[in-house]
Amino acid sequence: MAAAATTAFFPSIPSPRPRLAAAVRRPPPIFTGATDAVPPPEDEDSSDDDAEDAGASPRRSGRKDRRRAVRIAWEKLVRWSRSWRRHNRSDVLETTRKVVVLGGGSFGTAMAAHVAAKKADLEVAMLLRDDLVCRSINNRHVNCKYLAEHRLPENIVATTSAADALAGADFCFHAVPVQFSSSFLESISTHVDPKLPFISLSKGLELNTLRTMSKIIPRALGNRRQPFVVLSGPSFAAELMNKLPTAMVVASKDKKLASSVQQLLASPNLRISTSSDVTGVEIAGALKNVLAIAAGIVEGMSLGNNCMAALVAQGCSEIRWLATKMGAKPTTLSGLSGSGDIMLTCFVNLSRNRTVGLRLGSGETLDKIMSSMNQVAEGVSTAGAVIALAQKYKVKMPVLTAVARIIDNELTPNKAVMELMNLPQVEEV
Repeated sequence: MAAAATTAFFPSIPSPRPRLAAAVRRPPPIFTGATDAVPPPEDEDSSDDDAEDAGASPRRSGRKDRRRAVRIAWEKLVRWSRSWRRHNRSDVLETTRKVVVLGGGSFGTAMAAHVAAKKADLEVAMLLRDDLVCRSINNRHVNCKYLAEHRLPENIVATTSAADALAGADFCFHAVPVQFSSSFLESISTHVDPKLPFISLSKGLELNTLRTMSKIIPRALGNRRQPFVVLSGPSFAAELMNKLPTAMVVASKDKKLASSVQQLLASPNLRISTSSDVTGVEIAGALKNVLAIAAGIVEGMSLGNNCMAALVAQGCSEIRWLATKMGAKPTTLSGLSGSGDIMLTCFVNLSRNRTVGLRLGSGETLDKIMSSMNQVAEGVSTAGAVIALAQKYKVKMPVLTAVARIIDNELTPNKAVMELMNLPQVEEV
């Protein structure tokens, strides 16, 4: 995660009044606002310390020195954060008049609500297929199909007209499932400005072509120079709607565009980092869905915590092996869009892909599971594409291959576990 590329830290938790040495001067206030909750350091009352030091044991004195060092380190971090934000302010939000969101699923709805709440006179248009959902959003400010318990900002407008939704848009969020994206984008391509930045929220691989969204979007729109950003990281839509602290990554080959999207999205409850590693962010986002199915299977079979930890660790290695062969940076895979997203999707019950795995491990058929879901679990369709990629790049991926075989109904969960446990025991790399 790029530490120097943030515009907002999580809301700070006030700590006890710091007591620094008298030589440490109080910094002047630099920035005020919701993210500025940590008070500046105050001069320490050295008389108390002198009295305490006089009879203190070496252990006690050492402990006090360590606490002082921690306080100083924290205050330096806070001052750096304030200074960085002050020097990197932007008018991106001020100059943005309209944002369009393609798709009305849970995450597209959450992102529309997040952006709309940042600026009352910002128009946020949602392009949907369902007239009923459009009327629900426009008349009652509620998406009756997804996140129905949350009221949406009144500056969100829903429409089924691509021309109306895209007219005059400054940014476009793409939240259509990967497998339907090509045909959908081709159908609206005549209404898309060639310079309109696309921010992809979709995670997965196109089954037949093995393409990620960074390849799908320009090809479907017939414009290989279409500005592109991918947004990824550990983020459940419901928690975004509840304004719980969240951190994500925007990745683009265009550093200036990534910075603009960062500034558009960052808020006291959403911390945004930037990256140039589009491949790493996209591949990690796609493959973690398949690994989440495997984690769900382990849970559904009640195989225990040891097995869960071993499986997820192995899956992380497999994702790293493939992604780096494709040109990804190892640091990306250990950051928010890699390990962070994997942990959330594999270990938390809100994950759709994990739920699919849990039900498979409990003995349900895939057909029954899929027919009962009203949202897309991208890992189901991505699994086969992952194996094709592994073969292309000559990478062994036993856990993710087993998931693909289970989904194709060519291997039972029990048989898959037995085969995985009997794999040769090799040196870790």
